[in-house]
Amino acid sequence: MNSSNDPNYSPLRDVAQSPEATARYLADIQRVLLDIGSNLEVLARETRVHLRETHVEGDRWYHARLRAQPVEKALKNVLRHLNGLTGGLEKAAYKRNIFTDEVKALPQKRKERELEKQRKKNPQLQAAQNSMQQQGEHQASNQGHTVPASIYDLGRNRESA
Repeated sequence: MNSSNDPNYSPLRDVAQSPEATARYLADIQRVLLDIGSNLEVLARETRVHLRETHVEGDRWYHARLRAQPVEKALKNVLRHLNGLTGGLEKAAYKRNIFTDEVKALPQKRKERELEKQRKKNPQLQAAQNSMQQQGEHQASNQGHTVPASIYDLGRNRESA
């Protein structure tokens, strides 16, 4: 179905279906935006220097700075939004991976919920499972160590590990 002849085909559909491909794609976009951001930072710095040095006859010392402020503020806003955008790309890639992990874990969660429902409906089943679980834990705790009979036996029943 992924044919370029298909009118509904989109190359980004394949990217969207894979969390790894999505992360790579968003990282590529982020690299481009960060490169643009570094160029915009240089542009903002050079613009600031040029605009603040542009004096007109009759200006006081602060007039050039006041005239430059709207331009500086606009470039600063662009940089701030660009930084927010790159941060948003990171967050989107992270959320995409979380989504995939949650989808993979969902069948197990549903299975556990169903078992819990069955235990609530049938308390005898729960008691039997609890006793089997306790026996398994008891056997696992007895491997290599003896269990003290009382608090006074704590010092005598140690085995070297």
